[in-house]
Amino acid sequence: MQYSNQVIGFLQGNDILAKNLDNALLGVKEAVSNQIDTIGAGAQRALYYLSCFTDEYQDVCQQQKTEDLRFIKAVNKLITSRNIVNDMLKIYFDEIFKYKTNAQLERIKMSLMAVNIHIAASHLTQQGFTLAVTAAVAVGMKASLNISALVGRSAGVVVAAAGVYGVVQKAADSANRLRQTLPAYYTVLYANELEMMYFLIDSLFDNSGALRNATPSVDEITKIITNMIR
Repeated sequence: MQYSNQVIGFLQGNDILAKNLDNALLGVKEAVSNQIDTIGAGAQRALYYLSCFTDEYQDVCQQQKTEDLRFIKAVNKLITSRNIVNDMLKIYFDEIFKYKTNAQLERIKMSLMAVNIHIAASHLTQQGFTLAVTAAVAVGMKASLNISALVGRSAGVVVAAAGVYGVVQKAADSANRLRQTLPAYYTVLYANELEMMYFLIDSLFDNSGALRNATPSVDEITKIITNMIR
């Protein structure tokens, strides 16, 4: 998908994979923010790394190292699958449809049809409906990943480095917020080494209302799907 290719190009262009990020670090509400905010977050993260030299802040240092390694694993997933956004969406819908009956799924489908959203699922099994809704949201989603806004290509070395830090910081912040709001969803993403890529769809979830309730009702699910597509 185009947004996956954009992310891959950005990460490769900034040598995140080549430097393994953790070595690079030691050597020196939306998912996508503007360049100034990203650089600011990166500068803050770089300052936190200074805590590695003090005993009382070893927990902060270790947490960031863990996040960096998790980020690298997630990027590798992104490059190998190129359908990472679909994977994260499918995991979400798997969770919210898990305990829904066929009758409830039918009600969701009919409610969506009433607002001119047609889900191509002839057999309303939980798995089939999940795949159909995931496909519909992936096609209709408005998430536009303006990767060039993350780090300016013409920026100086210090600014560009802060921008790279900023990408990881924003990924970590998004993952931590998700852990608080939708812990079950976060847990499954973590098990699949995807939680550090959630920042790519953070704004989609925020704007759709998906973060307001970990166990949404049938009517709430209909609104979430509608908002995600439109």
